[in-house]
Amino acid sequence: MIVGVPKEIKNNEYRVGLTPPSVRELTSRGHQVLVQKSAGLEIGLPDEQYVAAGATIVVTAKEIFARADMIVKVKEPQPGECAMLGEGQILYTYLHLAPDPEQTAALVRSGAICIAYETITGAGGGLPLLAPMSEVAGRMAIQAGAAHLEKSKGGMGLLLGGVPGVAAGHVAIIGAGVVGTNALQMAVGTGARVTVLDKNMDRLRQLDLIFGNRIATQYSNAHAIEEAVLSADLVIGGVLVPGAAAPKLVTRAMIARMKPGAVVVDVAIDQGGCFETSHATTHADPTFILDGVVHYCVANMPGAVARTSTFALNNATIGHAVALAEKGWQQAMRDDPHLKNGLNVCQGKVTYQAVAQALGYEYVSADEMLA
Repeated sequence: MIVGVPKEIKNNEYRVGLTPPSVRELTSRGHQVLVQKSAGLEIGLPDEQYVAAGATIVVTAKEIFARADMIVKVKEPQPGECAMLGEGQILYTYLHLAPDPEQTAALVRSGAICIAYETITGAGGGLPLLAPMSEVAGRMAIQAGAAHLEKSKGGMGLLLGGVPGVAAGHVAIIGAGVVGTNALQMAVGTGARVTVLDKNMDRLRQLDLIFGNRIATQYSNAHAIEEAVLSADLVIGGVLVPGAAAPKLVTRAMIARMKPGAVVVDVAIDQGGCFETSHATTHADPTFILDGVVHYCVANMPGAVARTSTFALNNATIGHAVALAEKGWQQAMRDDPHLKNGLNVCQGKVTYQAVAQALGYEYVSADEMLA
């Protein structure tokens, strides 16, 4: 199979779909890998390393899309990339389709086989291809939130961990999944006071056993969220409904009543965000202030630490990339129901139920497409 790796073109996105070690995994099995010139240069992966791993360097993305049987990316294809996708071509990347009707329509028109990292499941449960980026984003959320509490960045001028004689800041974390747990680890490490909210009581019990009286755990409902948000200096939104639009758990009315100069970090923004006031921002212009509250809603947070993120992501994605190259998408999915759960759009049909429901498409199951 010919596998193509175009350079990412989203704003301030420096991650790359395959690292040189991942390329070697494919070329050593007889597959051809085309990598766009300078695709990994910004994160210390020059073309020479790709050539040494067996890749062929190609100058333009257009040539890669024209020649490759499978395109491996990191972020969702931009409009120009969607236009280059061909019928029957495999696209293997993050998609986040539920809040993005334009991208979904473009992928449906393309006739491509579109596999989303974020809905591939794991044998032990969870979303193993989303997990590494959720780990990065959860940890970054505290860094970003702490930085934007500084007065020069619009915040109230608060040091998150406090100092002797001055109280530490209060962090409220909504969602105790991978994002929330990693944010929690970082927040506790700074010395902040931390409240974590979730509907999963077993998860709250686990966190209570690990962190004890260093954190407060609360069952998540509208009343508890409101109380936590209004008392917090920093709120982290880490809620996920796999493949679907994130629920709006923090309302505009709550935001309006928060402390002036408080910060909210919406890690769920890729799926539309869990704050009613959120809209996607970029690393070039990461925040906006609404009702006196600083909103950090960068849609590709892990892109800021692109080298770490690229290697973490490749650890999770390369196994399925090899299976797709070796077997083709149909046999690979017949052999692995977890990979099959990643099929979101296929040959003009929407094949992920949450996406179909969110955007009003007829749902056609992956099994029907494989039959």
